[in-house]
Amino acid sequence: MTTKLTWLGHAAWLVEHSGARILIDPFLSGNPTASMSADQARADFILLTHAHGDHLGDTVAIAKRTGAPVLSNFEVSVWLGNHGVENAQGLNPGGGAQLPFGRVTFTRADHSSSFPDGTYGGVACGIVLQLDGLTLYNTGDTALFSDMELFGRRYRPDVVTLPIGDYFTMGPDDAVEALRLLKPRHALPQHYNTFPPIKQDGGAWASRVQRELGIAARALQPGDVYSL
Repeated sequence: MTTKLTWLGHAAWLVEHSGARILIDPFLSGNPTASMSADQARADFILLTHAHGDHLGDTVAIAKRTGAPVLSNFEVSVWLGNHGVENAQGLNPGGGAQLPFGRVTFTRADHSSSFPDGTYGGVACGIVLQLDGLTLYNTGDTALFSDMELFGRRYRPDVVTLPIGDYFTMGPDDAVEALRLLKPRHALPQHYNTFPPIKQDGGAWASRVQRELGIAARALQPGDVYSL
């Protein structure tokens, strides 16, 4: 069964698997690299790593229009409910849920989390998707931390999407080290080249990952599809 990952720009992804369309961190409006508008986005489920505006993005509008359930940390789910999202489900690191397309587990991420008005947004998370024998690990916004080695043993991710932008998250060097710990078969960079502080050469990074680690890595352009 083919799984398709479409990078929508910044840290926004569309995962298509077993007939389900799963949006992750749909920051489209105000995203200068977005490959689609919020009005064009279709989703059966929405997953959020944390509350920052460049990840929370257009979640409320898309969820209201499509009726897609939203899975996030607990505090974000309460905020979404207060903003009219009818099916907001709150998880936290270590917790998971079985959904029609597979299992979703939230993991630790080393990062802050606050809503656009500055109020507390719970803890930042990574997300593991286990999809009929294929495992995707989206690290979310994070620094490098040694438990990634444990996540590699525990979840055995086939593909990892991770930030390389530096400044707010891991930069290219730490992202290489994260992959050394996680040992996936595939790696895709995210959270870079959206704004000047996080400008990076994704192609050079992908070449380095392949050369040093033997991991299939590719720097997508917004709108590109990676099939597994």
